[in-house]
Amino acid sequence: MGRLGVILGSNAIGPGGDEVAAAAGSAGAVVLRRHGGDSYVLPHLIDHEANLRSLAAAGCDRVLALGSVGSLRPEIEVGALVCPDDFIALQTLVTTFGDARAHAMPGFDREWRGEVVAAWNATGLPGEGDASPLRDGGVYWQTSGPRFETPAEIRLIAAHADLVGMTLAAECVVAGELGLRHAAVCVVDNMANGVGARPLTAEELERDREANAARLREALAAVLPELVA
Repeated sequence: MGRLGVILGSNAIGPGGDEVAAAAGSAGAVVLRRHGGDSYVLPHLIDHEANLRSLAAAGCDRVLALGSVGSLRPEIEVGALVCPDDFIALQTLVTTFGDARAHAMPGFDREWRGEVVAAWNATGLPGEGDASPLRDGGVYWQTSGPRFETPAEIRLIAAHADLVGMTLAAECVVAGELGLRHAAVCVVDNMANGVGARPLTAEELERDREANAARLREALAAVLPELVA
């Protein structure tokens, strides 16, 4: 078996981010920051192929991708962790191929994501309310970014998906083309614009993201030793 690559998203930037990265690396995984290290790369400018090729070159055969998302469902609250099983990315035009091989059937790796969910929920860590530590299943909708969505856009998206973000679907497509099994854990850092009781603000997003970093660090420290083995 090859090595495990852990891709950290924007929830590993700012206060608490270095601790999240340390928790991922201490278990022996290859850690990569999706948005870059020294400077921040906007979601629509991320070179997913370069990121994933670097993991493949390091001997990785599977990827655990962490992403910050907005919730489209009132019952999926800020702080929830979700392992999506499908995605919608109608405007995503990403591929590593220049021929008919690009006509592929993308998706999260079913067997690998099952291992992730089982290991995560065996940790005994508390979930949100009566939920398991990691919610199993949900549809992730990728928007183009870098701006957040309008309330009208969210109403359209919420009719078909549970979570909204800007990176994970494109990353999953590229991972599959490169032979890397891909599963994602989404950290709900905010209620999508128009879903919550009040309008989403950048200040609120950063506050909740910082609070979630501590929980994510604890979860990674508990689960990664099982997934690396």
